[in-house]
Amino acid sequence: MSDQHHSSLIEKNGTFWRNHSKKSIVVAVGSLSLLAFLSFSHFSPSPQRPLSQLHHDDLNYSTVDEFIVLGEGVPEEGVPEEKFEVTHHTVQQGDSLYNTLTANGLSPAQVHTVIEMLKGEFSVRGFRPGQSYEVTHDSEGEFRSFSYQMNRANVLHIERDVDTGEFVVWNDVLEYETRLASLQGTISSNLSRHLKDHERTGLAGRLKTIFNGQIDFRRDIQPGSTYQILFEERWTGDEFAGSNEVLAAEITIRNRRHTAYRFKDSNGEVGYYDEDGNSLQAFFLNKPLNYSRISSGFGYRTHPLRGTRHFHGGVDLVAPTGTPVYAVADGTVAFRGRNGSAGNMITLAHAHNYRTKYLHLSRYAQNITKGSRVRQGDVIGYVGATGAATGPHLCFRVLHHGKHVNPLQTLASASSPSKAVAKSDRDRFKTQIAQYKAQLDERDTFLAGRQPSGNKPSSSSL
Repeated sequence: MSDQHHSSLIEKNGTFWRNHSKKSIVVAVGSLSLLAFLSFSHFSPSPQRPLSQLHHDDLNYSTVDEFIVLGEGVPEEGVPEEKFEVTHHTVQQGDSLYNTLTANGLSPAQVHTVIEMLKGEFSVRGFRPGQSYEVTHDSEGEFRSFSYQMNRANVLHIERDVDTGEFVVWNDVLEYETRLASLQGTISSNLSRHLKDHERTGLAGRLKTIFNGQIDFRRDIQPGSTYQILFEERWTGDEFAGSNEVLAAEITIRNRRHTAYRFKDSNGEVGYYDEDGNSLQAFFLNKPLNYSRISSGFGYRTHPLRGTRHFHGGVDLVAPTGTPVYAVADGTVAFRGRNGSAGNMITLAHAHNYRTKYLHLSRYAQNITKGSRVRQGDVIGYVGATGAATGPHLCFRVLHHGKHVNPLQTLASASSPSKAVAKSDRDRFKTQIAQYKAQLDERDTFLAGRQPSGNKPSSSSL
């Protein structure tokens, strides 16, 4: 909802007072959606912060605020008070969106309606322990609104119209600032642990994707290896909201230096290149997930459930339920849904007449819908055992020109980078990486919003 829309609603409606520890006075609206949204900036424990800037550790499991709403255009003195009660909670283990909404006054049929409205916006499996939410009831105890902190930059709202009884669902994407940050150090155990120590674990997956085929992060990186990373971060106010793009990375292993620099070419295509301008991105990743073993290979086999011999068009990769599954190449979601014995399945369409299929998923990643674009390395779903499966695994398939081909052989044969920066972009590329190198050289460990450990550069807003 835009600021302009907020303003127009405020001008049309009256004023509400909120009973809080400091008796804050705010401009009110008659629309419950705006009432619930605006209340975020005043409900938190001391010191007051909006829900978007609260971590679940800051909240009690259940706290209560009350509102008093005054009628439109009526003098404040002598006006009957309409009170609203807002309770603030943290999702506990075993909680579900269904149980939470029914416990707060919605019927099973109403919850079903709401969940149908949420499709494509929010997965009910995204209602996770530790996340914060608030529920608003009127003075009669009737449900008015529900707001759930999906992450530090997104708040999901469900509101019931008091006149029609209909529900409205929307997602607030909070504005954030992009800041420049860097990390560097010498690895004593593994890179993931170093990044975790700096509370930047999200960078590990990005680096593995960037250096796919160049570095095996399990076997190659040894104690004594060094790294430098220049990257962007998202911040909402003074709260860290997540890591964004990696701009440059240099990893030195046994005196061999691996480099990656982000560059957008004249066609608008973004990729990662080494300092000589060679692309690091192969057409395919070398695997769609981290798996422990192959339980069934490509070709003819005896089916584990039916006991019949038939052709198996994929490979079964064993991993625990919930293991992230990655798109092996850029593409478009051609299918997402239940597909008989395949269970929850995703089909991606790629260039050069390739298609990849991901079967038996436990659930899908957010924003994965039919027709949506995905980038190589994006999480598209999670390992499960839906459909005809004896245990959690991913059945991964590759089709070329409509025919099944050996998946792992195909990934291996197409996992070598094949392009470089075009001659017409070379000068601009050299200028860009010279800037990245200068920024890496002038910075020690520096995270936006914190003091650097060595030099003291200022945070950059990009």
